[in-house]
Amino acid sequence: MERPAFRYLLCEERTDGIVILTIDRPEVMNALNHDCQEELCQFASYFDTAAHLKSLIITGAGDKAFAAGADIRMLEAACGIFSLNSRLRQALLTLENCSKPVLCAVNGYAFGGGFELALACDIRIVSENALFALPEVSLGILPGAGGTQRLARMAGIGVAKEVILAGRRLSAREAVQYGLAMKAVPLSGLMDETLNVARRILAMGPAAIQITKGLINAAGYTDPRTGQMMEGLGLAVLFETKDKAEGVSAYLERRRPNFSGR
Repeated sequence: MERPAFRYLLCEERTDGIVILTIDRPEVMNALNHDCQEELCQFASYFDTAAHLKSLIITGAGDKAFAAGADIRMLEAACGIFSLNSRLRQALLTLENCSKPVLCAVNGYAFGGGFELALACDIRIVSENALFALPEVSLGILPGAGGTQRLARMAGIGVAKEVILAGRRLSAREAVQYGLAMKAVPLSGLMDETLNVARRILAMGPAAIQITKGLINAAGYTDPRTGQMMEGLGLAVLFETKDKAEGVSAYLERRRPNFSGR
């Protein structure tokens, strides 16, 4: 699949298989207007199917905002069918459910849809100046791109209610405290830290990453017995792969494994 052309997204495809996607609307704190959401949806489909891309890092342009939510002017004309056909929701579902690791480097404000975008990623690294909020209820609506569901699962129902219903903002330290971020680092070292995590993941077995990501996602909505049965089936599949044989041999021979994804 050929990479689409983007106006509001910068796409850096690195030789190590990591692609860095930057939301590039710094003049409006990287707010997600209609066109930007459409581009995110197109990119998510491209990333999911592009065999040469192994991992994704999402960030925002500038040093103030990751993404400051939806463009408020866009909401003036929004109607019910707008929500049902949300391109942002579709983009986040694609990123969440794709087989590849998705990380985000949150470099400032992550409000509304920006917070929801971060929640849909597998791993979140945040700068010390990051700030998180879901202010939609103050506009008479609600966070409709997965915010009510993902935040409640990750941080607990109590935290989700205070953030969404009472408009509480979470600092970078609080995001780490509530399990919403892996760590908070100085802004100057944010991308380096996120790249280091992405590289560590890519050193693992590709098939194992794919199956394990799906199992961890399923833990949010599957009962424990079914989840453990799925886990056993996933392990059985991996036991039959060349990567399992390579991983065990490399360990015994005290060398780095050379995984093939098969």
